[in-house]
Amino acid sequence: MTEISDFKQLDAWQKGRDLVQIIYGITLRFPGAERNALASQMQRAAISVPSSIAEGYGRGTRQEYMHSLRLARGSLCELESQLILAHDLGLIADPEPISVVIRDTHRLLHGLLRALHRPPGDGKEVSQ
Repeated sequence: MTEISDFKQLDAWQKGRDLVQIIYGITLRFPGAERNALASQMQRAAISVPSSIAEGYGRGTRQEYMHSLRLARGSLCELESQLILAHDLGLIADPEPISVVIRDTHRLLHGLLRALHRPPGDGKEVSQ
């Protein structure tokens, strides 16, 4: 396994970055009234995912890192809920392609958290 020396190498951070681009792409097409409401909430939730991953990586302790990853996971759930609401309101046609990216990001975060739960020095580096 390759040792991670920078948060930008984390697959979860990269997938979160992709998610931000996707969410901005769809929310910029929302009607004006929704751009200041639901779109803004969705953008903030999406931005929170890679931001929390990066912040946790830089915190310096395993516990703080895990806490930040859990915050990122919460933001993913918030975003998925908002995506469903946007669909219910007729603002997006099919949420499934974006839900797939959310689930993939969630899976990567789960793997990273699981790796961080292992005791230090067990010979398995964190590489998610």
